[in-house]
Amino acid sequence: MKKYTYEKNCPTLEEYKYLCESAGWTEHMNFEVAETSLKNSIFGVTVKDQDRIIGMGRIVGDGAIYFYIQDLVVHPDYQKSGIGKEMMNMLTEYLNQNAPDKAFVGLFASQGKGPFYEKYDFKDYSPNMTGMFTVISKNNRMHE
Repeated sequence: MKKYTYEKNCPTLEEYKYLCESAGWTEHMNFEVAETSLKNSIFGVTVKDQDRIIGMGRIVGDGAIYFYIQDLVVHPDYQKSGIGKEMMNMLTEYLNQNAPDKAFVGLFASQGKGPFYEKYDFKDYSPNMTGMFTVISKNNRMHE
């Protein structure tokens, strides 16, 4: 098994763009504000194959009650090799050590990835609860 370097940090803006591109997220991302978003992360993990970024994941939220696992990405060339599992282990270890009792930890799973997150005790609570979100755009502002 190949040895990769796992670090407890957030990616640079360039690394973030590269991995978002590899995941097909480019049209959904506002890279003009991504650097601020990365700096405001609570905790992050990056994975490199020598100098090449191949994975990232981070925790965002208020640092007290609400935490969200965000942007967990493994470059397609490296998927199915245990990298995502190791990053999730690092993210959940951080939460177990730093989040208070009764903290809410959420995430949005890409289609078909639910079973991966269920291994970490994440559950789909429908029909009792529904995960909902909206995306603000210049053409579609929230109802005022």
